[in-house]
Amino acid sequence: MHAQIVLFDGFDPLDVIAPYEVLYAGGTASDGAVTVELVSAEGPREVVSGTGGLTLRATGAVDLERADLLLVPGASGRVGEPREVPDEETAEETAAGEPERDELSAVLLARTLTTGLPTLLGRAMDDPGVTVATVCGGSLVLAMAGLLKGRHATTHHLGLDLLDAAGAHMVRARVVDDGDLITGAGVTSGLDLGLYLLEREVGPRIAHAVEELFAHERRGTVWRAQGPTPAAL
Repeated sequence: MHAQIVLFDGFDPLDVIAPYEVLYAGGTASDGAVTVELVSAEGPREVVSGTGGLTLRATGAVDLERADLLLVPGASGRVGEPREVPDEETAEETAAGEPERDELSAVLLARTLTTGLPTLLGRAMDDPGVTVATVCGGSLVLAMAGLLKGRHATTHHLGLDLLDAAGAHMVRARVVDDGDLITGAGVTSGLDLGLYLLEREVGPRIAHAVEELFAHERRGTVWRAQGPTPAAL
């Protein structure tokens, strides 16, 4: 399985680094059955995150001919010009009446709609050979692009209503498996999503080895639209 994790200006670093490390370790544990790289819609470039100006390098472009898995992170940080390095004024601006963090993140996520990413995501969603995964607000990028209508998905708890408004079937779960779409909830769910992807694609023994290496036990039940509908509790 070759995974491409998509960087865009304002991305949340933990949404990227957590699944990257899990998948990379899975590749080592499986003798190369899993490979992972950081990419952007524009190709190789330095991409500024939304957290303190931390920058990661996309080593290539989104390539659906090569990718088996395309993973989209959420966003974080203050709103400035695209590719502007965020500063430390966010707390002061919020106290002065600027938008809260979830509103800021929504603006940063919406900016991706002005790039080539939505077109690439639409092609990925239509490709039966590609699984699309998201962490945190990454599913909102898909939702705002009109790509989640009728699909089961989750996101950060502050964005669940936005999923609903976009026509998705919102699920309050840590990880939601909707076939070729797998979504994770809040930021640290990237660890759980990465481990679930390893279990699903290369087997539980590999996932367990990485889980032990990272001293992290997966949280929650992976939700699927299977089995009987539960009665009210």
